[in-house]
Amino acid sequence: MSSAAVDTLSTTRPGWHPPSWRDRPAAQQPQWPDQGSLQQVRKTLDKLPPLVFAGEARQLLGRLGEVCAGRAFVLQAGDCAESFDGVTADSIRDKLKVILQMAVVLAFSAGVPTVKIGRIAGQFAKPRSSSTEVVDDVELPSFRGHMVNDINFSEHSRTADPERLVQAYHQSASTLNLLRAFTRGGFADLRQVHAWNQEFIAASPGGQRYEGVAEGISSALRFMAACGISPDAPELHQVDFYTSHEALVLDYEEALTRQDSITGQWYDCSAHMLWIGERTRQLDGAHLEFVRGIKNPLGCKLGPTATPAEVLELCEILNPGRIPGRLTLISRMGADRVSDALPPLLAAVRDAAHPVVWECDPMHGNTYTTAGGRKTRHFEDVMAEIDRYFTAHAEAGTWPGGIHVEITGDDVTECVGGAEAISDDDLERRYETMCDPRLNGAQSLELAFRIAERLSA
Repeated sequence: MSSAAVDTLSTTRPGWHPPSWRDRPAAQQPQWPDQGSLQQVRKTLDKLPPLVFAGEARQLLGRLGEVCAGRAFVLQAGDCAESFDGVTADSIRDKLKVILQMAVVLAFSAGVPTVKIGRIAGQFAKPRSSSTEVVDDVELPSFRGHMVNDINFSEHSRTADPERLVQAYHQSASTLNLLRAFTRGGFADLRQVHAWNQEFIAASPGGQRYEGVAEGISSALRFMAACGISPDAPELHQVDFYTSHEALVLDYEEALTRQDSITGQWYDCSAHMLWIGERTRQLDGAHLEFVRGIKNPLGCKLGPTATPAEVLELCEILNPGRIPGRLTLISRMGADRVSDALPPLLAAVRDAAHPVVWECDPMHGNTYTTAGGRKTRHFEDVMAEIDRYFTAHAEAGTWPGGIHVEITGDDVTECVGGAEAISDDDLERRYETMCDPRLNGAQSLELAFRIAERLSA
């Protein structure tokens, strides 16, 4: 990162300090019944060590700067909402395994490095369309993720409990510890990851469709060996992996915000990257006020109602210094709307010369409810939005910098379609998500190979 970029980042906007968001309207916040208990929890979190470090966030900023320049691609993937019960070594390993497999396929096909960012180690809260839920004429607060309350439908379970914020911290710390061990201890070895992909192709229905990509990767590995590149080279044996989550529960995010001892800048040390959602990106709102002052890389979700004027103002508020890699705009339009809604935003940002990373979230705009009452997404709708996202960027002359998807390494049946031809009737077999439906491991890899076909076309 250049010295000019560091100088710009070191300038905190006048009037900002970690609790300044409290002067703004805050959407999607839990209704904590005991403010005294909340204050005690905040004090506890404030004294705990950071989960990530400012230097790691700056490293990610540099990586995303390469994406801005069209020299890298982003894969941001993980759970819709993490579960306290799901923080196990096996589930973390399996999720990481799928992300690594997807990243290898995308890097080979795009011809540029893949920046790997997990929706993990902090994605314990979710915004909701309604603050309450009614079951059998009983109205209770909505489930807002394990950071806030429990999914069981009872008054006790649905009462917001600030002690859960401390539990979320410790669960995140455990996850990060295991992720660092896996990504540095040989689990992420390129040859091993490629072998996993070959196994997937052999076992997948229609897997022969992707044999060309797999053989291309094999040829590249043989070429590197012929050139004398050691199989023990760190670049082949370990990977950089970053964490992210939605900056939703602001009491938690503020409590984990620390002033870097080297630069004096403020970083939210709950994750390397934070994003704000479609429901919390109000220009005068508390979430925008909070994230504008932290120096982490930031993301912002944009739905089909976002206007060019709104997006340009978001860019000015969140990245006034125009630092490449600082701001990622994540479109979540829906397959039937992206072709009309995205191009005006691309043109406006391009013409204003804002250096943003563009990502496609093809999940949230393509959710529907089956006749049986299950929320799901069709694999082909997800692919259609991605394909139209790439087309819009090609026509605008901009770089389609990455994808943002909700996945799991588990063999769930939550999204329909794909090579396994999961149907609405199959959803009941293993529908395990606490909130929105996720692609399972096989569907996630199929998605990566389908994108690879588009990237290499």
